[in-house]
Amino acid sequence: MTALRFCMLTTFYPPYNFGGDGIAVQRLAEGLVRAGHHVTVVHDVDAYHALHPEPPPSKDIGTGGVEVVPLRSGLGPLSPLLTQQMGRPVLNGRRIRGLLARGRFDVVNFHNVSLIGGPGLLAYGGDAVRVYMAHEHWLVCPTHVLWRHKRELCDRHECFRCSLKYRRPPQLWRYSGYLRRQLRNVDAFIAMSEFSRDKHREHGFPVEMEVLPGFLNSSASSTSSAAPEPAPHARPYFLFVGRLEQAKGLDDVIPLFRRYPDADLLIAGEGSHGPALRALAEASPRVRFLGNVSPDALRAYYAGAIALLVPSVCYETFGIILIESMSQGSPVIARRLGPFPEIIRQSNAGLLFSTAEELLAAMSRVQHEPGLRAGLAAAGRHAFQERWSESVVIPRYLDVVRRAAARRGSARVARALSTLEVA
Repeated sequence: MTALRFCMLTTFYPPYNFGGDGIAVQRLAEGLVRAGHHVTVVHDVDAYHALHPEPPPSKDIGTGGVEVVPLRSGLGPLSPLLTQQMGRPVLNGRRIRGLLARGRFDVVNFHNVSLIGGPGLLAYGGDAVRVYMAHEHWLVCPTHVLWRHKRELCDRHECFRCSLKYRRPPQLWRYSGYLRRQLRNVDAFIAMSEFSRDKHREHGFPVEMEVLPGFLNSSASSTSSAAPEPAPHARPYFLFVGRLEQAKGLDDVIPLFRRYPDADLLIAGEGSHGPALRALAEASPRVRFLGNVSPDALRAYYAGAIALLVPSVCYETFGIILIESMSQGSPVIARRLGPFPEIIRQSNAGLLFSTAEELLAAMSRVQHEPGLRAGLAAAGRHAFQERWSESVVIPRYLDVVRRAAARRGSARVARALSTLEVA
């Protein structure tokens, strides 16, 4: 297979990122490098600092062989604000065009482009094959999350008032045909789950989407023969991992640990809702906040947990923490919402709940039925290797690119990928 040149355009990229989308781009970029390709990532540092004025938690991360180009306009938050309002890269457009021209890329992959260039960025790339990967629901939702007015699932558009609730300036270009016109520049759109693909369609997205899940490096999986590490917490515990935001559903979970004396709840992550959650947990000594946890330490917390709790009340696009937990041999207990039933159905590695009583019953079963937990853990490890490991997903991604190249008439790229073996 001939090596290709890829460019990833994304608003956030480690260490200048908050949630899972930047990590997902990093995994894809480094996975492509390991597959023998050249990858350049272009991201917007101004956008990160517009939302987080302080430096990133750590700048000491390896590049994994990826060429990383951080954009800084010199005008700070004005650049992402203009992009958000105008729907195009107002201050960085010329530099991005120059980078793409000099790089002579075969493939341009757009990720979260909301603040690096908006829909206008989709016209960039020249003759390259163009792919868009929807890590969030930004294509159909100004707030990205389909969580209307910060209080309910979105089943009808009230975008103007909802944007104000999120304290974001409404985007007038969303009320024109601008986005739809820019979509014509893209050769393939990728959703992270069947659920997300269907939700895009339900909210009016006019183009068919491929489905390609998130993944981890295959070496991330624990093995049953590996010597167990010491437990990172003295008592039995359930684990939550994620940003501390209201839509993640911890408000429903923390009070339950006043009624569940058999285990603790460990919460890994930070976010704007953190102070409210800590106040809610003051009366519950069995709830402990870990703050931000390094990836290496987090693997140990996954492995030692009775199960991972995933109580999100909003529509996620995938759920990479479920896969992280399965890779370490820990089952999942997730809300019956969004892509989680899809992932549990595909893996047989967890239980679902809709009510507080169902959650308590699931927790008790996984903790007190050892055979059940062992079976879920084994199923999760197997499903991770078969469905969500790098060695499986990278060839599937390249096959999406190959078919997009054929549609575009890019014979050289299609030919370069014609020897792929896709699971």
